[in-house]
Amino acid sequence: MRKHHTFAGLISGLAAASIWGGMYVVSKVVLEVIPPFTLLLIRLVMGAMALGAVIYFRRQNSENKRGFTKELFCKSFLVGVVGYGISLGFQFVGTKLSTASNGSLVTSATPAFVLLFAPFLLGEKTTTRRIVALVISSLGVLAVIDPRNAELSPSLFWGNMSLLAAALTWALYSVLVRKVSQTQDLLISSAVMLLGGIPSSLALSIWEVNTVGIGEITPGIIGGLLFLGIISTAIAMFLWNYAFAELPAAVASLTFFAQPVVGTLLGWFFLAEAITPLFIIGGVLIGVGILIASRE
Repeated sequence: MRKHHTFAGLISGLAAASIWGGMYVVSKVVLEVIPPFTLLLIRLVMGAMALGAVIYFRRQNSENKRGFTKELFCKSFLVGVVGYGISLGFQFVGTKLSTASNGSLVTSATPAFVLLFAPFLLGEKTTTRRIVALVISSLGVLAVIDPRNAELSPSLFWGNMSLLAAALTWALYSVLVRKVSQTQDLLISSAVMLLGGIPSSLALSIWEVNTVGIGEITPGIIGGLLFLGIISTAIAMFLWNYAFAELPAAVASLTFFAQPVVGTLLGWFFLAEAITPLFIIGGVLIGVGILIASRE
């Protein structure tokens, strides 16, 4: 791997996962007013508009006016259906029917699923180094989220299955991003991918609004929407896609583990939650795993 691109890809993946790790505080406040699929619809529309604006101004200031063909549009759109239509849908349903602890534990399987898909869809070899890096990082994330908090009650079965489906389809989406990025402009394809999640979220949003309704929209909620739409969706999703465009999928996927670390650190900073020795050990193991993978 080229050193510059390796570093840029790692930083992009870690930044995306860190943003998502920190967005839950904002999401929790906004979700008290706006139901989940309606919020997802707003995020996707705002994210696509933000990336669209960047694309427009880039084209105005560039001599390269190369178009985006119908075939490329369809490929990116279908990848977006997998990531933002199916995967995030399963995540919302799973979070609703299960618990937050289970969500953190089950979705941490995403990098393992990436390692499963990458050889078949990308032709990437599953090397011993990558397996060792995944095992070390996975042990680290287990230490961070502490699986003892998980619940395996039969009443949570379908919720846990939905979370597992979310992890599986997000891994598939991430691998497909790398495949698509080899032949397409990443910025344009990222914007089109966001559009791929709109049809399903729009249908579910209409149902939500008619059954649950929307609460009072205050300036604070508007600020939260701007953060979730522009920072957590447009910027973070593009950074995640960039990481998979620049790095082997198995390496890029390990940056996903920054998410629970950042979430715990923010809980310590804002909510005075305790930082345990187990968390520190887990954070170190995650870092070691990423370092081992990136040295290949």
